[in-house]
Amino acid sequence: MQALWMVLASLFFATMSVCIKYASAHFNLVELVCYRGAIGIVFMATWCHVRGVSLKTPVPMMHVWRSIVGVASLTAWFYAIAKLPLATAMTLNYMSGIWVAAFLVGGTMIMGRIQDVGRQGPIVLTVMAGFTGVIMTLRPTLEQNQLFAGLIGLLSGLGAAFAYLQVAALGRVGEPEARTVLYFSVGATVAGAIGMLFTGTSAWVWPQALWLLPIGVLAALGQLCMTRAYSQGATLVVANLQYSGIVFAALFGMVLFGDQIPAIGWAGMALIIASGIAATFLRSRALPNPPAEEH
Repeated sequence: MQALWMVLASLFFATMSVCIKYASAHFNLVELVCYRGAIGIVFMATWCHVRGVSLKTPVPMMHVWRSIVGVASLTAWFYAIAKLPLATAMTLNYMSGIWVAAFLVGGTMIMGRIQDVGRQGPIVLTVMAGFTGVIMTLRPTLEQNQLFAGLIGLLSGLGAAFAYLQVAALGRVGEPEARTVLYFSVGATVAGAIGMLFTGTSAWVWPQALWLLPIGVLAALGQLCMTRAYSQGATLVVANLQYSGIVFAALFGMVLFGDQIPAIGWAGMALIIASGIAATFLRSRALPNPPAEEH
């Protein structure tokens, strides 16, 4: 059941991306980060009030680290989007699943639990298979003059992996998902506002500015589901199921924007789905809590 939260999060994020595509014609990316975070603050503060979740946290520095890493990753990804073909930027960012797998297996080996590496191995292979499906679906390209932007895109995926592991760590210490998302929204708002001091602001055009509302709400819902998935689910399985966002995005592109999906793209999406199912099945036969997943 917990794995399904990541699929739902991917659906929310993919739907949010559609809204961003429309809103980006009227607002720059820094503004979108700020407004997305600000709306998320209002939404999550209301959610916390209704659910009776206190805003006071016993681990403030863990939230600060999660916000710093998450916002840095988001900024790097937006830079990559601006400088690289969209498919390439998305592929580099989705390497976060590979990084998560590498960190967990490395942590298991450092802890001397070699026997657990063998049990995690098949799930790691499903993560790699899922990323292969991402490459088949997006078919990224990189020119020689785009190497620096490619490096930034690679770092965005690395930063996202650190952020996801920090989300899982917050869940392990008992932090409510709503509070984790709220503090990340605060971090995104502050970072976006600082960026707007340098980029300036765009004029609000109505009714197009209304796209900001679903962006903020969908981002908050996606973060909430993703946080619950990483907090309560098996980390490697969740990292794999994150790739389902590519499937949703490709289908949205076909239905809403007339994008053509070639045969290799359909094969890639099938591989993503198959690898997610395989990871879920294999994880049910592995250890209940591998040490590397305790972070």
